This record gives sequence, structure tokens and C-alpha cells, in this order.
Amino acid sequence: MSTTPAPEPRAPKPALVFDDPLDQQSSDDTDRGWGEQSAGDGAADLKRFLDEKPPHHL
Repeated sequence: MSTTPAPEPRAPKPALVFDDPLDQQSSDDTDRGWGEQSAGDGAADLKRFLDEKPPHHL
């Protein structure tokens, strides 16, 4: 009499994909990937632009 539990079924391995990785958009290709805020109204965009503008651009 054995007390060994039955082996659990394995999850299938992910399939290999041989597509061109440069054809896919990465998160760095988007504004969100660079930490940009989502689309807002024009006044909020202007305020952010003025707040982030370097002093020599005033």
C-alpha cells in the first residue's frame, strides 16, 4: 500500500513564436510607456507644458 499522491497534470509549455519582434509594438513605443499622462483637456496640457518647460525657454 503506497501513500504517494498521484502526479498533478502539467501545464502545457508555451509555443515558440518566430515572428519578427520589430513588427510588434512595445510599451516604449507609446506615450504611456514613457510615463506620459493620459489624454486630458487643453488647459491641463498647457499647464503641464509650462510646468515642465526648462527656465531658458521662458
